[in-house]
Amino acid sequence: MRRLSRHIGGTVFNGIFMALVVFVGLDMVAEIIDEIGALQRNYRFADALVYVFTRAPSTIYEYLPNSALIGCIYGLGLLAGNSEVTVMRASGISLLRIVYFVIKPVFLFVFLGVIIGEYFSPYLDQRADGTREYLRKGSEVQDSAEGLWIRENNEFMHFNAVFPGGVLYGVTRYQFGEGKKLEEASFSTRATYNSLDGEWTEENVSITRFTDNSTSTEKRITRQWTSDLSPEVLSVNILPPSSLPIKTLANHIAFLQQQGADIAVYELAYWRKIFQPMVILGLVLVGVSFVFGPLREATMGFRVFIGVVIGVSFKTLQDLLGPFSIVYELPVLYAVIVPILLCLAVGVFLLRRNG
Repeated sequence: MRRLSRHIGGTVFNGIFMALVVFVGLDMVAEIIDEIGALQRNYRFADALVYVFTRAPSTIYEYLPNSALIGCIYGLGLLAGNSEVTVMRASGISLLRIVYFVIKPVFLFVFLGVIIGEYFSPYLDQRADGTREYLRKGSEVQDSAEGLWIRENNEFMHFNAVFPGGVLYGVTRYQFGEGKKLEEASFSTRATYNSLDGEWTEENVSITRFTDNSTSTEKRITRQWTSDLSPEVLSVNILPPSSLPIKTLANHIAFLQQQGADIAVYELAYWRKIFQPMVILGLVLVGVSFVFGPLREATMGFRVFIGVVIGVSFKTLQDLLGPFSIVYELPVLYAVIVPILLCLAVGVFLLRRNG
């Protein structure tokens, strides 16, 4: 039985791996083509390749559910096409045990998805974006059309590039007084965050102060900057909610609730992260049930096609229910759970019908 488990698991694992390579490869080629249009200044084609490959873990995370679905359909369909599934059933092996053998390798990819989504993607995405913007805009001149704008009390700040761990390039700060009157403008080429005292250290600072009748300028090699901004706060502002780790999302949701702000977008991303393993298992269950049911006599090409249709349909349903729940102020948790429950219900129904 152990040998049979390894045989089924290995076949399914190879199917998922091949599907993931195809999906990720095609997406990366498309991203490289898109990046060609963004080449400028010191950001060259080689840098675009580094940017795309640095963001590869996020691409893997995005395509894991569909890859698991199609990989299981392909692997189990291959066994069914060779009549191996028929021999297993004739030998007295139950359908549920075969399903268990199929799902076992899926847990490896579920674990991989959790590790990537929580530890690799947030850091690498921010580093890739920061490097890209730094090469395209540098640190010596402000580019107000791009980059990150943040407001803190009466101060407006702009950063050309934001790196993980609290490193900023091209830092411009505007301080306003009463009547929204500009009092001070400063620019520094670089700022780093000291986690021990919670302060920033600006480097190569140029300061311009405005009074009623005159202006004055000052140059400093370094300057201490006290602010409520932290690397975690910056990551929330620079990365889309879907790229943030669960802990950061939970902290930001709690902060927004204290401020009485809308949390729907971040809450949707939070629950999608939490239930990502269930999404993968639900789609796999549907794929397995289709191979034993409606696709039992189908060709391999048709099985893969149906797998793509199921995956696209599920993603479309997710993308529709999420914004729908936000617009109509419905619990976003339902928008995440409903597609998963639908997959589980269809899978269990077809398996019981053909068991």
